[in-house]
Amino acid sequence: MVVVAILIGALGVAYVISRLLTLRAGLMRAQSEEDAVDTSDLGLSTTGPTIVHFTATWCGPCAAVRRVVDQVCADLPAVAHVEIDMDANLAAARRLSVLSLPTTFVFDADGRRRYRATGVPRVADLRSAVEPLLA
Repeated sequence: MVVVAILIGALGVAYVISRLLTLRAGLMRAQSEEDAVDTSDLGLSTTGPTIVHFTATWCGPCAAVRRVVDQVCADLPAVAHVEIDMDANLAAARRLSVLSLPTTFVFDADGRRRYRATGVPRVADLRSAVEPLLA
């Protein structure tokens, strides 16, 4: 009986941890000024914000990120979109500390990293991160 109670407790803890990790995926997190890196080779827009997302041919969820980014860019035409294949540009991925795919960044017109999301962001979250940078 005690073994069953311990097993149920362990499963409950594992479930809570997995839910917390799932909820965290795709959230837009603000980046600090200390996180400045060289972005000169990423092809960022100098006239407005740029959404950069790292992808790979073997990444299944990356197609969902592409659809989200395309929808935001269609709604906000002043926003640029750069898609970087992690396998082809490993140096950029390392410089930006991309550890998993998909990873999405929002850069302002000055090339500063403003937001970061790991996983598939929601359209509303990505739009709310980009809109203040258009003003």
